[in-house]
Amino acid sequence: MKLHPLMLALAASAVLPVTFAAETVTPMTPDGVASYDKIRPQADFIKRVEMVPMRDGTKLYTVILMKKGTKNAPILLSRTPYDAKGAFERTGSQSMREVVDVMDVEFVEDNYIRVYQDIRGLHNSEGDYVTNRPLVGPLNNTGIDESTDAYDTIDWLVKHVPESNGNVGIVGSSYLGFTTLMAEINPHPALKAAVPQSPMVDGWIGDDWFHNGAFRNINIGYTVEQGTAKAESSGIAVGAGDDYSRFLEAGSTGDYLKKWGFEHYPFIQKMVQNPAYSDFWSLQAVDKIMAKQPLKVPTMLVVGQWDQEDSYGAPAVYQAMEPKDKHNNMVSLVIGPWRHSGVNHYGYNLGALTFTGDTAREFRVKYMKPFFDHYLKGAPDPQTPPVLTYATGENHWNVSPKWPMGTPKKLYMTDNMGLSFNPAADTNAHDDYVSDPAKPVPFIPRPINMEDPFQWKPWLVHDQRFASSRPDVLVYSSDVLDKPVHIMGAPMVNLFAATSGTDADWVVKLVDVYPNTTTEGAAQGAVGPEMTGFELPIGIEIFRGRYVHGFDKPAALMPGKVEHYRFGLPNVDHVFLPGHKIMVQVQSTLFPLYDRNPQTFVDNIFFAKPADYQKATMSVFHSSNVELPIAK
Repeated sequence: MKLHPLMLALAASAVLPVTFAAETVTPMTPDGVASYDKIRPQADFIKRVEMVPMRDGTKLYTVILMKKGTKNAPILLSRTPYDAKGAFERTGSQSMREVVDVMDVEFVEDNYIRVYQDIRGLHNSEGDYVTNRPLVGPLNNTGIDESTDAYDTIDWLVKHVPESNGNVGIVGSSYLGFTTLMAEINPHPALKAAVPQSPMVDGWIGDDWFHNGAFRNINIGYTVEQGTAKAESSGIAVGAGDDYSRFLEAGSTGDYLKKWGFEHYPFIQKMVQNPAYSDFWSLQAVDKIMAKQPLKVPTMLVVGQWDQEDSYGAPAVYQAMEPKDKHNNMVSLVIGPWRHSGVNHYGYNLGALTFTGDTAREFRVKYMKPFFDHYLKGAPDPQTPPVLTYATGENHWNVSPKWPMGTPKKLYMTDNMGLSFNPAADTNAHDDYVSDPAKPVPFIPRPINMEDPFQWKPWLVHDQRFASSRPDVLVYSSDVLDKPVHIMGAPMVNLFAATSGTDADWVVKLVDVYPNTTTEGAAQGAVGPEMTGFELPIGIEIFRGRYVHGFDKPAALMPGKVEHYRFGLPNVDHVFLPGHKIMVQVQSTLFPLYDRNPQTFVDNIFFAKPADYQKATMSVFHSSNVELPIAK
């Protein structure tokens, strides 16, 4: 009888013993080994680690990954403070698509060479770390910055990676968005395209460190972790209790820093010593730098509509660069329905919101990768939209020629806590509340743990009913809408308000109120039980009153004097649907995300004393309004 080949193979394997090199061992042979190479011969990729020299001799830790057999391929670079060695360790696997982050899968499978590099001074790179190292100039006389390091890195890569075609793109979110933008200043000729995502641009105006002068306590832990042992430490150890209680009991933020031994960290000292918008901040604002630069590198700017960390940067850089884009093809803006860096993860939902499929992957595959393919691989022009935004509420993408697309229309705060597109009959009328620094409004329901990603990442879409029922929150509401209201741009706040104190913070929220009814099915506009009566924030922002006459000119407020506070909410593409209401909430604390204003003017709020924290009566006048950028 003739056996099938498979049966012969099985029979052969059954009789062949498994053997490997014998080593002499005894019961007392030590059982540890120095290392284990997780990349086995059967892996479908190649990984190299290089120490790339910069012009000053400092060497930066650089990891290079590519598919086996890669030739004539573009390089996609990211320069990170978050540990390059861990960038290709999502899963322990011999398959490259499982090793890389989700955002990289389509690129590496299409023979891109993926490169991650530790910025100087962090993790495995040499040199000194400076947070958001300023560009060489008035604030930096070293001759070295993130722009020169990017140039030197790209120069080395195109000369020492033989599998490369000589074209380089750069991409990254948050701090990596900052290093991406810096690479575009005096760029290497091989840098052909850039995608800065949620870039850190102006840490005082509206990104990480302050918002319109109010300090963001959330960044204390981040600063300590990044500033300790080349960011290889385990972070802070303040316990797992309620941050609301922890910060409140400490006193001022300066007292909190001293209590936990954080006051000596250099970047914390930089923030504490520079609470106003001095040259320290304005001269390193990247949007102001980019406004002075000619367009050199095709750029796709990306931000999430509910970015809880860097909502300001991408639209600000777009506004700085777009006037120079004469053919509307060098600079594009993308606003997706995401949290901070959500573009690089799964985009099915955010908090209680559900979208039509994986919006993040859809964008990466349909728009971002074709953008890079065109400039790095010579693929056909994908006709990248000048502006691409996701219309939340209706849940679909919009392509626009410019941004903003909406025309400002004032929505006034009126009698009986109403909202109307018609001015109030008596603009001298006002609504009052008492703001007590001893009982600040929490930014999410307690208990609060700002280190908990499940609290922090979706906080900007949290149902606001926990706050709108408080007596120290004014709530203005429109009638039920009988037709959709579509906004495309950054709503602008015109708050005419006074305080009985000598300083004040003002928080304004634009809210979409869902019907207090339920419907069945997944039709457009359907409301499931979990969204019944939901108060969805579309934009939340704070303004520190002492800066009403200039961010560089802090001054005491005159008790009872009406001041005009004008500031923007984040950029959005949102549709308030029929059956919904538009709501505006006004309050004076958003704690402990932002430090407490003592409501008594002091030179530096970081050092406010217990006696400085005083109740104050806040008055919001009916001339106040929010300019909604309404699209046709």
